[in-house]
Amino acid sequence: MVIRLEPLQKEDIVRIVKNAITSKDGLGDYNIKISDETIETIADLSNGDVRTALNGIEVAVLTTKMNADGVIEITNEIAAQSLNKRKAMFDKSGDSHYDNISAFIKSMRGSDPDASLFYLARALNAGEDPVFLARRIVISAAEDVGMANPHALVVATSAMQAVTMVGMPEAKLILAEAAVYNATSKKSNATYLGINRALEDVVNKNTGSIPMHIRNAPAEGMEQFGYGEGYKYPHDYPGHYVEQQYLPDEMLGTKYYIKDDTVD
Repeated sequence: MVIRLEPLQKEDIVRIVKNAITSKDGLGDYNIKISDETIETIADLSNGDVRTALNGIEVAVLTTKMNADGVIEITNEIAAQSLNKRKAMFDKSGDSHYDNISAFIKSMRGSDPDASLFYLARALNAGEDPVFLARRIVISAAEDVGMANPHALVVATSAMQAVTMVGMPEAKLILAEAAVYNATSKKSNATYLGINRALEDVVNKNTGSIPMHIRNAPAEGMEQFGYGEGYKYPHDYPGHYVEQQYLPDEMLGTKYYIKDDTVD
């Protein structure tokens, strides 16, 4: 059974907070003065989580001194301080963790640097492991940017190393730079598709044997069995290239890496 839990609406949280302030089972025994505007501020900062709102108002009431008239006055500033900081919309160990990282990756893939930074910020705000985020950027550089800009992988791997060396909070700058670099780079998934095609063939087809002329012949005498016989060393030819067979006979003509127009 799957039950989807949605965030509460702002008006729902406002009503619950008001009930908590007046209820004898809540904070009704305290002489509290709080404006509707401040209650709305609490509801807004709670981001749909009523527990955050209730914890915030309780902390505000219990830590604010009464004035000369015996009233505990909760201002916008006190409310904001009591909630500490705007609660992240996702739990890094829950379903929203996967939703957010998916949105982060797809934003880089979709060449949107602003969305990439937004979802990166959400992840960092929720306490996500910066090394995990760096790994996702590395994967994006290889999978989505690919040969359209191979330097993206260099930037991403350097960023991952720098994140492990520096740590938070400065690591956010490194992650941001690498994410924006990926997002603003040309894209090509030709290598991603190519290796997947090759793996599918290796698993599902009779791919034949490695041609004898490109096999290794480490021991003396192996040449008499055809190992390495007839191999043409490309650097001995103009342009460092010579036509010869590399694929097994059974795989001749197979194309895995199909260069697209984003790759120079």
